[in-house]
Amino acid sequence: MAALDPILNDIDRDLDNALERLFAFLRIPSISTDPAYAGDCRDAARWLEGTLTALGFETTISETSLHPVVLAHAPKPGAPHVLFYGHYDVQPVDPLDLWETPPFEPRLATDAHGARRIVARGASDDKGQVMTFIEACRAWKAMAGELPCGVTILIEGAEENGSQGLPEWVARNRDALAADIVLVCDTSMWNRTTPAITTSLRGLAYFEVKVTCADRDLHSGFFGGAARNPIHVLSRIVADLHDAEGRVTLPGFYEGVRETPPEVLEQWRGLALTPETFLGPIGLSEPAGERGRMLIEMIQSRPACDVNGIIGGYTGEGTKTVIAGQASAKISFRLVDDQDPEVLARTFEAFVRARIPADCSVEVICYKGSRAISLPFDMPQLGAAKAALEAEWGVAPVTVGAGGSIPIVGDFKRLLDRNTLLIGFGLDDDRIHAPNEKYDLASFHKGTRSWARILAALGGQG
Repeated sequence: MAALDPILNDIDRDLDNALERLFAFLRIPSISTDPAYAGDCRDAARWLEGTLTALGFETTISETSLHPVVLAHAPKPGAPHVLFYGHYDVQPVDPLDLWETPPFEPRLATDAHGARRIVARGASDDKGQVMTFIEACRAWKAMAGELPCGVTILIEGAEENGSQGLPEWVARNRDALAADIVLVCDTSMWNRTTPAITTSLRGLAYFEVKVTCADRDLHSGFFGGAARNPIHVLSRIVADLHDAEGRVTLPGFYEGVRETPPEVLEQWRGLALTPETFLGPIGLSEPAGERGRMLIEMIQSRPACDVNGIIGGYTGEGTKTVIAGQASAKISFRLVDDQDPEVLARTFEAFVRARIPADCSVEVICYKGSRAISLPFDMPQLGAAKAALEAEWGVAPVTVGAGGSIPIVGDFKRLLDRNTLLIGFGLDDDRIHAPNEKYDLASFHKGTRSWARILAALGGQG
C-alpha cells in the first residue's frame, strides 16, 4: 500500500485539473453516426493523440472504414501487459430542447441529495470512463516515472455506430494489440457504493421474418374466412416460440447453456434483486422468463427470446377492414455460454418454415450475430482486480453478467484470443443516450483511483 500512497494522493490533489482535461474532451461534438460531425470525430482523435503523447505513450492515429482509431503504447519488458479499450464517439443529442444546458458545454451540477455530477453528452458514455484510466496512467507517470505494467490503449471512434470497421482493423493489427488481458471501462457499478466486474455478456442473434399470403391487401368483407391472413400465420409462429414455462421451444436451443456455479448464485441471492425493485419502476410486477429461475438469472445468465417489432395490415387512425397481404416481425435472441448464433439461425429458419402454409411464402433475414462472452471464475486477473476494487471502495465488488451485448469484446476473444475484464463506474441513472447525460464526480474520482490500484495489482505491485 505504501507504494500506492503517492499515486492516490496525486489523483486527489489533481482532481480539479483532471476535470478541466475531461471538460476539454467533452467539448468536442464527436457524434459518429452523423457525417456532419466527421471532422469533430477526427478532432477528438487528435486530442487524444496529443494527450497520450504528452504522457510518454508512443501514439498514432490509424484509419478505418469510418472514423480513425487512436493507438498508444507504453511497453514494460518483463512485466504483464494490458490492452485498454474505449471509444471517443458519442450519441446524437436529440431532442435538444430537453437539455437543461447545451450538451457540449460541460458543467458541474449538484443533485437533490447533494451529490456533484458532471453533465454533458459523453460524460458517462464513454469519455468520462476513458479518462478515469488515462488519469490513472498520468498519476503513475507523474509520481513513479513509469507504469506498473505494460499498457496499450485503443480508443475507437465508431462504437455508437456499431464499431464499423473496427473488427477488420483489429484483424489487421493483431501484433500491435498483443496483451495478457483486455480492460474495458464501459459498464456500471452495482450501486453508488458497490463496484462491479462484468464477467459475462450475452450474445445476440437478430432476425426479420416476412410472411406473404395474398398478392395484395384484401377486403375483409369479401375474403374474410377464406383468404389466409399473414398476421395470423406470423402470430402463430411468435406464440410457438415459448412454452407455458417460459422456455424457448426451438429444438436444441439450450445446448451449450451451462448452469451458473452455486457460489455465484448464492452471491446473487444476496443482492436482493426483486420484481418489486426491478420491474416495479416500469409498471410491471411478474417476471416473464423461465419458471424456477431467479430474476437476476433471467437477465444475466439465461438465454432469452423477444419480439422487437411486428407490422402488418392497417395501423392508422380509425378503421380499415383489410386482410393484409404481408406481415413482418423482428425477433431477437440473447445467447449465453456456448450457444452458436450460426446454428441458431439455421434452427430458427427451419422452425419458421415448418409453420408456413402451402400457399404462403416467407423470407427470413438474418442480421449479424455475436457469441456470448464469459470469464473463467478462477482467472488470476479477475482475483487481482476484485482485491484492488475492494481496497478502494471498502466492499467486495459484485461479479455480474450483462444482459446486453458488446460485440467488440467478442471480437477481442475471437481475433486476439484474450479475455476481457469489464470494469466501469457508471450508474444506472447516468441517462446515457438521453438528454442531460451525467457522470457522478465520485465515479470519476474514485474510478481513477480504482484504475491506479488495478494497474498496480495486474503489474504485481498491489
